[in-house]
Amino acid sequence: MLQTLLKEGNNSIRELRALYVSGKITPREVIDAIIVQAQAEQAMNIWITPPSMDIIAPYLDALENYSIDQYPLWGIPFAIKDNIDMAGIPTTAACPDYKYTPKEHATVVKRLIAAGAIPIGKTNLDQFATGLVGVRSPYGEVHNALRSELISGGSSSGSAVAVALGQVVFALGTDTAGSGRVPAALNGIIGYKPSVGAWPVKGVVPACQSIDCVTVFAKQLEDIKLVDQCVRGVDLEDPWSLERPNVLPSLPAKVLLPSTELTFFGDYAEQYKAAWERTVAAIHKLQLPIEYIELKLFQEAARLLYEGPFVEERWAALGSFVDAHQEGTLAVTREILQSGKTKQYTGATVFQAQHEIQRMKLTAHRMLEGAVMILPTVGGTYSRKQLQQQPILYNSQLGLYTNHCNLLDLAALAVPGVQVGDDLPFGVTLFSVPQLEGANFELANRLKSVLAEQLLQNEYTVPTVDVAVCGLHMRGMPLEVQMRQFGATFITESKTAAKYKLYKLDTTPIKPGLVKLGQQEEGAGYAITVEVWRMPLHSFGAFTSAIPAPLGIGKVELIDGQEVSGFVCEGYAVEHALDISSYGSWRAYA
Repeated sequence: MLQTLLKEGNNSIRELRALYVSGKITPREVIDAIIVQAQAEQAMNIWITPPSMDIIAPYLDALENYSIDQYPLWGIPFAIKDNIDMAGIPTTAACPDYKYTPKEHATVVKRLIAAGAIPIGKTNLDQFATGLVGVRSPYGEVHNALRSELISGGSSSGSAVAVALGQVVFALGTDTAGSGRVPAALNGIIGYKPSVGAWPVKGVVPACQSIDCVTVFAKQLEDIKLVDQCVRGVDLEDPWSLERPNVLPSLPAKVLLPSTELTFFGDYAEQYKAAWERTVAAIHKLQLPIEYIELKLFQEAARLLYEGPFVEERWAALGSFVDAHQEGTLAVTREILQSGKTKQYTGATVFQAQHEIQRMKLTAHRMLEGAVMILPTVGGTYSRKQLQQQPILYNSQLGLYTNHCNLLDLAALAVPGVQVGDDLPFGVTLFSVPQLEGANFELANRLKSVLAEQLLQNEYTVPTVDVAVCGLHMRGMPLEVQMRQFGATFITESKTAAKYKLYKLDTTPIKPGLVKLGQQEEGAGYAITVEVWRMPLHSFGAFTSAIPAPLGIGKVELIDGQEVSGFVCEGYAVEHALDISSYGSWRAYA
């Protein structure tokens, strides 16, 4: 029964505690089962220091002096990413030459043990937490929990896979650029990155100290919240620790979605795009106001993390070690870390970047005031074999929607979205300002319910409608952004049947009016160039209602005889308008 509980992924803190209280199992039986499972799944390369009774026994023995009623994590097994200290156990950061044995726990580990949790071992990671892929480790490539040939995501790969396979109930990771979110998305679990400073980082091997975060993976939102309650709070011995608001459940005033078409990549790009569209359809069912925003600010902040002087912070933490241990570090790790050395930024450029980030942060927090922004966690994935071809390029693509987060001082919650396909999960991340972390959780709960309802009703596809546009909504025109905001995708360029005329309307701004001629005017019409876009049906009503008179949406006959919805103009508006039909398109006239 215990193996089934752990393996099938139904394990949660609440369920495990209930089994303990009922006397059906004991913590020692749980640990025995975990050790057996970890040995059986050794080829997954999850662990650097694997679970063993020698390590765990002292913590099991200590539980005998604690009452389960007084310790919220009593008997709950958890894993620790091996760049976080566990007293008496080597910390390697996935670099054997770097290994040291700490005398005390990292603050987060100490607080979890104080709440009754059992640390069971140290998990594998991308060396020095410099990757989002899970393959940059001398201890082996961590395999994806669902499809072994795919990357597991990094850098907290071992922790995520340990949770996904049911070897632990929750696991600690770290997150500087997405390491606590990307592996969550690629293994079908939840990854939580609190606001910067909310969880102490004392006892954590630094990457970029000023923005490093400890994170947690689990399968249940309730477990994430309970871990947060046990860990959150200032550590007076940690210079990066901050007083942050407690996570209180609430709903945001609105949801923010990207207004521009998103980038998807890899062999599963189309499936990921379709999964995002289905997830957006579910978001529209949350019955909250939705606002569309441009991502330019967030993309600029993301670029600064690796293309600006902030990369020198990594070199400041690890540069002297790397210089002294060239053979002990992976080539790709050295290349990334040494970029902070070779670019030779000046003090002035560092301050300029800091000032720019402060301005960006202010703007971002104003945009997210009272709101939660939702983006795909990743835009695609790769096989471990593919990653060998372009290790740096593919890694950077995985951070497209994550890298901005810590520099802009945002909290993030990565949760499963809809399935891309068999054993190929898709996830989204909810972002908020620190004061609204609870809104991420409340919204994630609601989204989970809607997605479950979609699955129950077999709503695998999003109903769409094709819309013909002939003017300002065409690609490159001023109102193209509206098409993107309503989730429309360009399909093809076409022409109308030769039954139409095109007029320049006397409006502000000037725009065309497409009018279909009657039978009495047969032979006097033109074939007018249009673009056909495909729009989610759930957006079509709002899009149509926003169109000002004299334009509207009717049926447009295309040159191949097909009829689609499209822009048409009321007849009265063209009585004195300029006939521009001979140009053949608005683009040719304008």
